[in-house]
Amino acid sequence: MRQRSFAILVAAVAFLLAGSVGVYAYDSAHENQIADGVKAGGVDIGGLKTSAARAKLRRVLSVRLSRPVYATYKGARFRLDPVAARLRVDIDGMVSEALQRSRGGNVLSRTVRGVFGGSVHADVPVRASYDHRTVSLLVAHIEHRLDRSARDASIDFSTGTLQKVKERKGRLVKGRTLRRDIEGALGVPGGDRTVPIRAVSIRPKVTTSQLAANYPTVITIDRPAFALALYKHLKRVKSYTIAVGRQGLETPAGEYTVMDKQIDPSWHVPNSSWAGSLAGQVIPPGPQDPLKARWIGITDGAGIHGTEDLGSLGTAASHGCIRMAIPDVIELYNRTPYGSKIFIH
Repeated sequence: MRQRSFAILVAAVAFLLAGSVGVYAYDSAHENQIADGVKAGGVDIGGLKTSAARAKLRRVLSVRLSRPVYATYKGARFRLDPVAARLRVDIDGMVSEALQRSRGGNVLSRTVRGVFGGSVHADVPVRASYDHRTVSLLVAHIEHRLDRSARDASIDFSTGTLQKVKERKGRLVKGRTLRRDIEGALGVPGGDRTVPIRAVSIRPKVTTSQLAANYPTVITIDRPAFALALYKHLKRVKSYTIAVGRQGLETPAGEYTVMDKQIDPSWHVPNSSWAGSLAGQVIPPGPQDPLKARWIGITDGAGIHGTEDLGSLGTAASHGCIRMAIPDVIELYNRTPYGSKIFIH
């Protein structure tokens, strides 16, 4: 009886030893083989030896990752060539990680999985390197092309007609987000390799609906038409016939702000040849003073004033100032506060 029990024990031990040897032999024979179900960069390399896996990844990923990456924004498209970005893929590192995933668990579990057709569900990410400066240059180029400042609504008189200029929203590209998205797309072999450009909208400070409140009083001067118009909240309320500067002493065009107003102003005669003996003098109000009743300063000694020479109205007759009939300039003076805008065309 003892001999029989001993024989059974010896047989069991021998079976276990044989099984262990078989398990280790099987595991050793597959130590350089990727487990079924393992992918790398989306490429199925399960069941392949490491050398074959490397070859397959080089062949497949080189095609998939060679396609350009595009950044798009409302019809605009910007291209990044992976070759220009010096894209490199660490195939050896990816295969090593795939093999490490395949060798997870212990020798017995690996053998059982292999013998009975089990698999490892793993997808090793692409290990990619590239020239960060190239990506940064592309992002900077996109920002230069797409970024724009917000434009406030304004008024324009460059054509001789007061016109409203509509506001425009500004735009600021999210540069950090764009850089991250482009860098991420460089290492993604699937999909269309297109990333959207995200931008922040910048609101203008002044909208068209606010213009009238921002321009309570405006004076426009149309020199060719010898006409001055007064606007209240951008609505024309009165027009006047005027005289403007003669040839060589033209009334200066541009946009100005009323900063000087005087009642019965003195004439500070310019030091100019046309002033003759009066040059540099100050002529007080009176018969010799051509500046009658009121003065609304424009710029550099030029301004709007009354005149007794009504025959000069409707002509280019002054030395740079705007002449008006005395009742008209008094009315304009009373309706034009400091800070009012003057547009001269």
